[in-house]
Amino acid sequence: AEQLKGLPESALQLAQQLYQQKVEREQKEKDGYLFTLDFPSYFPVMTYCENRELRHEVYNAFVTRASDQFHDTQYDNSANMNEILALRHEMSQLLGFDNYAEYSVASKMANSPDEVLGFLNDLADKSVAQAKQEFKELSEYAQQEFGIDKLEPWDVSYYAEQLRQHRYDISQEAIRPYLPIDKVLAGMFETVERLYGIQIDEESEFDTYHKDVRFFSIKQNGQAIAQFYLDLYARDKKRGGAWMDECRVRRVKVEGSDGSVQLPVAYLVCNFTPAVEGKPALLTHDELTTLFHEFGHGLHHMLTQVKTAAVSGINGVAWDAVELPSQFMENWCWEKEALAFISGHHETGEPLPDELLEKMLAAKNFQSAMMMVRQLEFALFDFRMHAEYTPNASDSFIQDVLNEVRAKVAVVPIVEFNRFQHSFSHIFAGGYAAGYYSYKWAEVLSADAFSRFEDEGIFNQATGQSFLTEILQKGGSEEPAVLFERFRGRAPSVEPLLRHCGIAANESTKGAA
Repeated sequence: AEQLKGLPESALQLAQQLYQQKVEREQKEKDGYLFTLDFPSYFPVMTYCENRELRHEVYNAFVTRASDQFHDTQYDNSANMNEILALRHEMSQLLGFDNYAEYSVASKMANSPDEVLGFLNDLADKSVAQAKQEFKELSEYAQQEFGIDKLEPWDVSYYAEQLRQHRYDISQEAIRPYLPIDKVLAGMFETVERLYGIQIDEESEFDTYHKDVRFFSIKQNGQAIAQFYLDLYARDKKRGGAWMDECRVRRVKVEGSDGSVQLPVAYLVCNFTPAVEGKPALLTHDELTTLFHEFGHGLHHMLTQVKTAAVSGINGVAWDAVELPSQFMENWCWEKEALAFISGHHETGEPLPDELLEKMLAAKNFQSAMMMVRQLEFALFDFRMHAEYTPNASDSFIQDVLNEVRAKVAVVPIVEFNRFQHSFSHIFAGGYAAGYYSYKWAEVLSADAFSRFEDEGIFNQATGQSFLTEILQKGGSEEPAVLFERFRGRAPSVEPLLRHCGIAANESTKGAA
């Protein structure tokens, strides 16, 4: 497997496992590796594989999915995307809005499309210079250490990982042994038990749809108040990514007149690398934050005290505020006091060593401005596309908007065949149309909310109870701006987010989101 040099053992084992599953389906007999365009398979190739030609090949396939540039054009989404935009625009006008961006913002925390664009452009203005500097440093490193004269898009993740290890001597793979799934789950449950005074127990008997699925009950004073399914591992034909959604919502039952309440039930789904070669499933730190993120959504749904289904849990919550509880939970993945019981080596039980944590914290903001502008590229593209669409738009309208946005904020070179937008399911098939900015908007809220815990103690029970009663229990029953101000004592500020990202704030970044 000379072509796969540099790939970590966990990625090779997953590729062998995927190949064996294919062999069994097609009843062939031989050894090999299978890499797919699912993220757990794609990402290690781009990050660790020394073979530049293979990275190029995999990158090309990944960024041309479902487009006119893919080797199989039967799944080209170009016409679908244009039709979706046209129908959204028509629907918005029928409802009295000028465009879909106006329609989208009407039900969100932001007050107007101009406020959203101002927010995104402000963050871009504060981040682009630092992002350009970070990319310059990466290019110089690749040139000096590896003789790469021009950094191509399929090189960026690989050399970024090389530079990160060079600077901080740490990789995601070095952290994996300290994050076995059962220890992580116990630690995550301990975190919320301390904050919100709840208990979480695993159930052994329940209806299931796959052998890997687990089921838990959340209890308060010994009484079940919610339940959730946990489906953690990647498998054939499973939708990629990570998400939480409702199975049942908390509401007053219609039958009878006793006012009894239906318990909320959620399902949390991830696509982590399953257990291989007799070892337990081991998470990277990125996967740990993903798990905490989805569990934050789950808590928002399950800890609600609202009894009206339409505004219970995650229902009726403004889309740009719904990521607050999830991004908020990620903060504990970086705290020594929490990692002491969230982590534990799968063989020795030793928690994550201080030395590794210090390196992780030092590396946390590595290329944070590059990551910021990448997300701003997605958000500005999405919002401008929906705001500027007109029925007489040309077939190249989507690409034209993306090109304009990239000219303003992108620092990584773009190749002509890149058709990332054709598989941007968040906005074309999901709920983030004219709302992808919500991730950044909610990051401002979550960083600012956590700054109160930084001031008062990350396990301060009174602060935890305040977040529980003012945010988590209220669902969509009140305006999120009102709830946030009640918890924080003021309007949100972008300063904590910029500080957490290591991006210097100046006067024009201050003020509300």
